[in-house]
Amino acid sequence: MATPITWLSTADAAKYLGITPRTLYRFIDEGHIPGYRFGRVIRLKQDDVDSFIENSRITPGTLDHLYPEVVGDTRA
Repeated sequence: MATPITWLSTADAAKYLGITPRTLYRFIDEGHIPGYRFGRVIRLKQDDVDSFIENSRITPGTLDHLYPEVVGDTRA
């Protein structure tokens, strides 16, 4: 038997992700997360949102460009 789908509204998905609905719509439009239109309503699958979260995980050691060493820093 198939597992039932848990649907989220865009407001609920945005809140779950901690982002604005506008950012969520951009992610959907850019293909980062699938959205489904039912008439005038857009819904997201909970499993797709959870997969998006896992795929957004940062690999350790890839953020060094965000904190470059300061040349001439004399602090010890």
